[in-house]
Amino acid sequence: MATPPQPDDDLKTPLLQNDVEAAVLDYKHPPTGSGGWRSAIFIIGVGCTERFAFYGVSSNLVTFLSGPLGESTATAAENVNTWSGTASLLPLLGAVVADSFLGRYRTIVFSSLLYILGLGLLSFSTKLPSLTGSDCENSSQLTSCYSQLQVIFFYFSLYLVAVGQGGNKPCIQAFGADQFDGQDPVESKAKSSFFNWWYFGICSGSLCTRLVSSYIQDNFSWVLGFGIPCIMMALGLFVFLSGSRTYSSVEGDGKSPYARIGRVFVAALKNSRTTPSDLPHQSSEKFKFLNKALLVPNSESKGCSKVCTESEVEEAKVVLGLCPIWCTCLVYAIVLAQMSTFFTKQGATLDREIAAGFEIPAASLQSFTSLIIILFIPVYERIFVPMASAFSGNPTGITTLQRIGTGIFLAALSMIAAAVVEFKRLETAQEYALVDMPHVTIPMGVWWLIPQYLLIGVSDVFAMVGLQEFFYDQVPNELRSVGVALYLSIFGVGNFLSSFLISAIEEATSGEGRVSWFSNNLNRAHLDYFYWLLAGLSVVELAVFTYFAKSYRYKKRGSRV
Repeated sequence: MATPPQPDDDLKTPLLQNDVEAAVLDYKHPPTGSGGWRSAIFIIGVGCTERFAFYGVSSNLVTFLSGPLGESTATAAENVNTWSGTASLLPLLGAVVADSFLGRYRTIVFSSLLYILGLGLLSFSTKLPSLTGSDCENSSQLTSCYSQLQVIFFYFSLYLVAVGQGGNKPCIQAFGADQFDGQDPVESKAKSSFFNWWYFGICSGSLCTRLVSSYIQDNFSWVLGFGIPCIMMALGLFVFLSGSRTYSSVEGDGKSPYARIGRVFVAALKNSRTTPSDLPHQSSEKFKFLNKALLVPNSESKGCSKVCTESEVEEAKVVLGLCPIWCTCLVYAIVLAQMSTFFTKQGATLDREIAAGFEIPAASLQSFTSLIIILFIPVYERIFVPMASAFSGNPTGITTLQRIGTGIFLAALSMIAAAVVEFKRLETAQEYALVDMPHVTIPMGVWWLIPQYLLIGVSDVFAMVGLQEFFYDQVPNELRSVGVALYLSIFGVGNFLSSFLISAIEEATSGEGRVSWFSNNLNRAHLDYFYWLLAGLSVVELAVFTYFAKSYRYKKRGSRV
């Protein structure tokens, strides 16, 4: 992997405190530095701390909800998916705020402050039961730990974190990529490398928090377990402000991108009766019905004034062209949602002792995925890309859509591995007569789960990084924050679909003496059936994705739309 250029000696010393204060006081004016790797290093560091904070909450959230809050396994999984889905959809709003009003730099600052507030309140909310005399750590009837008001306060804090993340996430990544000039061949290649380094950084943050926060939450205190992410987010904001004088700012024109694109569709609808001969011939043939937005409604003259400019119409066409790719990646998002829910619950039933008296938390198993990503990204850039380039002639080895498709295929394999391991786990529970003893550890090593985590990790290097680069590059230049938000929204909708799927299956398989696929007693549940279902859906998704990917035309380098 190409090593980022090191800063000059005078930049190795952190900026003085008054520089940071100046950046805060001068928030009304975006930075105007030179950008490049010097700025990107700060931004990758911020991404690392932000993911530490986010996964410090999300990785073990299902354990807190099914533990101290006393929710059932299915309900806890649904609530985690709903929250994760909301957190991934809110960047769509954050991107509009950034591109239309505040700009990316100011949106990052304000949303980070909101993020820190939410994490602080979340940590405090877990302290409330002890303030009222309840003992959540030792109570066997955990539903008595929290009153209804305390539960509401907890969820309020949790969703405040989602709002803060919604403003921070789409802007910080787009702002990092903005530090490179995509029209310059050298910087364009550096920008492609930035996405790999960016993902390397955020996976490093998630690896650390899954090892540290989850252990603290399971063995010491939820207050401290949620408090450490709050401290890390505050550190991230400090790092971001420290690099303010180096950043190159690329801001929008102050007009709502959604309104601009929406106006094209409205104008095209009003001109739906216009005949093709009335349309300008210089417009592209793709999505020809949108060309009708170029004419005044009910006009019969070719020389009439235009409602929308040709660039606005082409801009709308580009965004519309992304929809098939967006839709055909939703099952991949559903698959990833299982890692923080059922993978964790699955691991909690297995033997997790790795040394005498030391047992790893179930949520820490997700750190294996982060470790695989960190190790595989250098392999991807140093070995895979040169080898693939020799065959394809593509400087990046394979196209972004080929990269995404490979990730979807590996995710399907992960579900197959998960289903096989789950079948083995249920078989072992029956063999040792532990079916009706859900709290007894099954004599089966947690290392059985490694294949599914490994495949998910490698699929992330392909699909996740590919999706980030694809949606950033293929949207119009002025909509880069929206592009990142569109990529994130795939996982938001995917989490909601996962929640809906779980709810529907729970309803269909429970009641009237039947045992739900997601029974609280996992030894009687059938997670293996669910994993096989997701594997089948992934295969169908890959076929549909391949169909649309073959016909997709990439935006020309240097083109605004």
